[in-house]
Amino acid sequence: MDPRQTAPAVARNRDALLVLLRDVLPREGRVLEIASGTGEHVVHFARNLPGVSFQPSDPDAAARASIAAWTAAERLANVAAPLALDAAAPDWPIARADAALCINMVHISPWRATLGLFAGARKILSVGAPLFLYGAYKRGGAHTAPSNVAFDEWLRAKNPEFGVRDLEAVVAAAAENGFGPPEIFEMPANNLSLVFRASSPVPTTAASPAGR
Repeated sequence: MDPRQTAPAVARNRDALLVLLRDVLPREGRVLEIASGTGEHVVHFARNLPGVSFQPSDPDAAARASIAAWTAAERLANVAAPLALDAAAPDWPIARADAALCINMVHISPWRATLGLFAGARKILSVGAPLFLYGAYKRGGAHTAPSNVAFDEWLRAKNPEFGVRDLEAVVAAAAENGFGPPEIFEMPANNLSLVFRASSPVPTTAASPAGR
């Protein structure tokens, strides 16, 4: 049985994401992708950015099998074997990276995963290195489109700990972990790309407001 999984949204957003990543990512170096899911994003980026070494990861074993299968099928030498990495865990199985990506995780995971994302990414990124996030967000406490209202309701029905987050809460969580204010890019389908960069020194973290 072919372990490769597919997510229809990937085909719709991968090229728009690639345009941004060409400017955001270093031309070479190691890029960690957190919550790689099916693996379709990372193989698309790796195919088009051959100078970059990508390190995918996911806490789910079936997702890691899909990532490995997509990498093998595409015969990509610049994608490493996927790591078993839980963003919420205090310790990650990687010491350093030159950049980090996290696509469509913040809204479909508990808030503690977002807090762990910033805490873990700050440990492995040097000052000025980018942390790239993509997904749906509320702004000023309000949804940006009716479709995001329906999406938020669907997420919360799936799991009460999921949901479209307040952008301001995400930015506050990033700041508590040593990241500066993000560059914000409007994306298709009422989504946003956020580019945070590590700053120094790393402040002592405090309890972050709920991301809802």
